[in-house]
Amino acid sequence: MRAFGFYLFYGINWIITLLPLRILYIFSDILFPVIYYLVRYRRKVVATNLKNAFPEKSYRERLAIEKKFYHHFCDLFIETPKLIHMSNEQLLRLITFKNPELLDMIYNKGLDVVGLLGHYNNWEWPTNSAPLYTRFRTVTIYKPLQNKYFDRYMLDLRTRNKMVLTPMSQIVREILNSRKANIRSVFFFLADQTPPKGDIKYWTKFLNQDTPVYLGAEKIAMKYEMAVVFFNLQKVKRGHYNFTAELMFEHTSDLPEHMITETYVKRLEEIIRERPEFWLWSHRRWKHKRVQADG
Repeated sequence: MRAFGFYLFYGINWIITLLPLRILYIFSDILFPVIYYLVRYRRKVVATNLKNAFPEKSYRERLAIEKKFYHHFCDLFIETPKLIHMSNEQLLRLITFKNPELLDMIYNKGLDVVGLLGHYNNWEWPTNSAPLYTRFRTVTIYKPLQNKYFDRYMLDLRTRNKMVLTPMSQIVREILNSRKANIRSVFFFLADQTPPKGDIKYWTKFLNQDTPVYLGAEKIAMKYEMAVVFFNLQKVKRGHYNFTAELMFEHTSDLPEHMITETYVKRLEEIIRERPEFWLWSHRRWKHKRVQADG
């Protein structure tokens, strides 16, 4: 049954995404009232997250952000599968890397990079196009999906242009293999995800709330002396994005514990506060609550 559902989805999706983006955005506009008013997909989660993150804003202000978020969310719903039919020329027209020279500088110094992103704007298109902009081998850390068919689909979608995907459990092997072959790499982490309750090692303040965070990116950067770069993804207009590389730390092995994590969290929060509608508010980011015994 799982296989049948997947192949039905895949066939319909493959045909629909043959349409140009300007037509697909009409579908997105139609999808918005269905998702928002009829299905009411995670409306309570989004409203609660916004209220806790922005207690200083009025109900009307938060409602305006909420609706803008759902419009953007519907755009992502059609933009991501569109990758199946997008040529590299299209990607380069729609995604602009504003300062590739920063990565060139790091590459020439012989350093690997931990690239930090958040679930902000369209994170699939820029990471998919990253191999077109840099000499670095690009590796994205991901969490395998439970449904093996959809997991294979997302792997195929994300590994075009020689992007490599690897689960966190295999990241050390990936690093060692790259260094043995003398291949410099960028390892992308979507670092604003929620750790399982049993894996929580550190809490911070993020968007006005106690928030558990992964420390994997920081530990990898410090152990293997990697530069840390934050990738700032911005929406220019519908269907057009740019991303800017921001050097956080060039050398990391001697940094104080948690400095990388705190710097990342602070920068991501600054960007979200500027244009909050583009963060993934439907994520149950604060499902775990801090208790007194937690560190």
